[in-house]
Amino acid sequence: MKAILLVCFMSATMLSFSQDDRHTIFQIDSLNSRALRFYNSNQIVDALSSIDQSKKMSNTINDVYGNALANFIQGLIYSSIEEFDAAENRFVTSLKSSLEIDDNYLIANSCLNLGKLFKEKKSFSQAHYYYENALKYASNGNVKDHNNIEKQKQVLFDIQINLCQVYLENNLTEKALIYLLRAEESLNEFKAGAKDYGSLKYTQGLYFINKELYSNANKKLNEALVFLDKSVTGNKQLHNLLLLNVYEKLAWSSDKQGLDKQAYDALLKYNDYMFKYTNKAQSERKSISGSKILIEDYKKDAQIANTERIQQVEITNKVKNLNIIITVALVLFLISLITVYKSYVSKRRLTNILKVQNEQLEIARNEAVKSSELKSKFISNVTHELRTPLYGVVGITSLLLENTNLVESDVKLINSLKYSGDYLLSLINDILQVSKIESHKIELKNTSVNLKGLVKNIVDSFDFRLKETNNKINVLIDKGLPEYIKCDNVRLSQILINLIGNSIKFTESGCINLRVIMLNRNREEVIVRFEIEDNGCGIPEHKFDTVFDNFSQLDENNNINYQGTGLGLSITKNLVELFKSKIELKSEVGVGTMFSFDITFEIDAADKNELKSKGKRQLKSLNKKFKILIVEDNKINQIVTQNLLKKANYEYEVASNGLEALNLARKNKYDLILMDINMPVMNGRDATKQIREFDVHIPIIALTASDVDSMKKDCNDDGTGFNDIIYKPFDTYEFYQIIETNIQSCKLKLSEENRSGNNMQLVG
Repeated sequence: MKAILLVCFMSATMLSFSQDDRHTIFQIDSLNSRALRFYNSNQIVDALSSIDQSKKMSNTINDVYGNALANFIQGLIYSSIEEFDAAENRFVTSLKSSLEIDDNYLIANSCLNLGKLFKEKKSFSQAHYYYENALKYASNGNVKDHNNIEKQKQVLFDIQINLCQVYLENNLTEKALIYLLRAEESLNEFKAGAKDYGSLKYTQGLYFINKELYSNANKKLNEALVFLDKSVTGNKQLHNLLLLNVYEKLAWSSDKQGLDKQAYDALLKYNDYMFKYTNKAQSERKSISGSKILIEDYKKDAQIANTERIQQVEITNKVKNLNIIITVALVLFLISLITVYKSYVSKRRLTNILKVQNEQLEIARNEAVKSSELKSKFISNVTHELRTPLYGVVGITSLLLENTNLVESDVKLINSLKYSGDYLLSLINDILQVSKIESHKIELKNTSVNLKGLVKNIVDSFDFRLKETNNKINVLIDKGLPEYIKCDNVRLSQILINLIGNSIKFTESGCINLRVIMLNRNREEVIVRFEIEDNGCGIPEHKFDTVFDNFSQLDENNNINYQGTGLGLSITKNLVELFKSKIELKSEVGVGTMFSFDITFEIDAADKNELKSKGKRQLKSLNKKFKILIVEDNKINQIVTQNLLKKANYEYEVASNGLEALNLARKNKYDLILMDINMPVMNGRDATKQIREFDVHIPIIALTASDVDSMKKDCNDDGTGFNDIIYKPFDTYEFYQIIETNIQSCKLKLSEENRSGNNMQLVG
């Protein structure tokens, strides 16, 4: 019985203690709520009094949550009266208590306010640290007071906005964008007010300013203004500060866009809110000063009359000093306003001047572009007109040279004629090359090249010139060079041909040395040095700076002895630079000259045997007499082409224009069409397009003297244009090779399609 009574007594005692604790906790919560209301109504002393009572009661029952909340509110109060060190101390204390009870809302809110304090102190690393921690805890759901669940979502949004702004201030745009997008999503998670939307739009505007997308920035900043105009609740001073920032950024962004009126209007608004904010700040500073004094009175609780009198004098002096500071600030503000206005007027005047100058420059630029296009078109047309008769000259001389019945004297004359034709073609190509370089139309093309074979072919092409000048050429090729490299063989050939030709031109009964040296090599690349050295007349040192200029000749007084346009070395220098290299010159008058340059090539690791077998398969003859349609309006060129085809045992027919070719292609079956481009009645391009409407398989090869680059866009192998191009005048072997390759390729393709069609029928 005694035991039962003891248990009942202990239970009653514990119940009474429990009820007392609950009552105390209720009182603590009431005191904290009352302190928060006093804080919001700017009754600082009353708020601190309630906090002190709350903290004392929390300590008596070890209410960690109540103590954490009281310290948090105290931190807010100290922040409002600009006691930042004290505020930091209270937020840190609140954070420690919140971590003990795992209340994510209080943890996140304490970290958020610590981040704001350090952001105000410009300590971005510390601010970033607390913002990141705030984000971590605001994302969790464990909240002690369920009334704070909705507030936690608001805190999450504030954290994301502040993080975004910190990253933008440190130019970490990509990270800023992540939190900006998350903040936009968070707005849908709670009852966001117009101020929250305004804050988001303002931050989006900052992001676009950081990205220099000023049009987007203006749009977001204007949207921010719309929302902020709707926001009437909350801290009016913070609202004015946000509006002040928005108008400042809007003025700056509009100025960057050249929107002078919008920038000026935004600047006026900025000045208006600056005035409001300054006046309000002055009022609040007076209030803060008074609050601090009242706090000191509250702490001391009893001051002697003499101390109160001294404090009153100090207050009077502070007010005087504050008035002086305000007066000076207003004067400086007016001076700044006048300076900004003068700067604006000056900038406006300068903008108008620049606008006129830009219009004049645009007109001049357009005229220059038209002039350049006209020059390029003129050069292209002239070279085409020159190449067409050259095709007849070179073609006929090549045919005559193949006649074994000619006497030796006639062979020599025809060789001279062919050399003159080749030389004239070289001059035309040089002029066209200069035009392309000036208009930046040259791009390097990488193809697989046998470097040793390329050098041998280039050297062999100079046999006639070497005999004519009684020169000899020695070739030294490094044995360690890879057999195949990837490069633009056309441009590299042109460089070597120009430099070797230049050495031959200025050397008589002498020796030219061509050295190809490997400087370095790894698994993927090789660095090759090319040296072209002669023992000719040499170049004077004062000509070193001008020898690579257009139309430069070695001897202005006696340049009749040296043929050429003076374009070769200029073209060579530009081509070497396309390979990302630099041409070097060493020379001494009467001793000789050496040109050299280094180029890095990619090593072609493809199977060499496969390349060789592939080339042989393409040239394999099908032992059939093929029929070719020649479409050419020039009678001499018709004769040259007919003789070349007849010699190779081809059958042929001739059409004088595109329309005639179109009609013949409809009626007859041909194995290949050689199509000229510029013809009367119907040109080659139009004729090809119409033939492709009823025959996509027949190989059509453009036989043209037109510019290479202008033809490439019309050349493809998908049944819509030309399959290949032969440029007049051409090498006879290349002529036969292109024709045979295209015919065989067509036959193989048709054979594969037929085989595929039969297989499909068998399966069906």
